[in-house]
Amino acid sequence: MKLTLVSCSQEYWEFVRILRLDPRVKEGFIKTTEITEQDQITYMSEYSNCYRVALFDGKPCGYVGVIENDIRICTDPSFQGMGVGKFMINEIKKIWPEALAKVKVSNEASLNLFKSCGFEIEFFLMSQKS
Repeated sequence: MKLTLVSCSQEYWEFVRILRLDPRVKEGFIKTTEITEQDQITYMSEYSNCYRVALFDGKPCGYVGVIENDIRICTDPSFQGMGVGKFMINEIKKIWPEALAKVKVSNEASLNLFKSCGFEIEFFLMSQKS
C-alpha cells in the first residue's frame, strides 16, 4: 500500500464533491447541505490551495483541508480502517500545525481518529439565554 498526499488540483474537485455528498459519510459533517458542481467550482477556485487529496496507489481515497484553522477530512468508505485518515491528519499537521478540528459529538469514528493523532477533546456547549 502506497499512500501519498497531493495538492487538490482541479482534476480532484469533483472527487471531493462526490465524496462529501456520499450518504455513507454525509451525516458525519456538521453541515450537510447539497453541493452543486458550480458550487464546488466556485468554492475550490478560492480554497483548493487549502486542501490535499490522499492517493492510494495513485487512486484518490480521501481528502483533508484546513479552512479558518479548522480541519476538514473525509475518507472514502472503501478505504476506511486502513490508516488513510490517520495518514492525512498526520501529514496536514506538518503543513498547518496549529489547526484544530470541530467534530460532531455523535461522530465517534472522527473523535477516535483525532484522539489517535494526539488531539485532545474539548466540548463547547451552547445554551439559549432565558
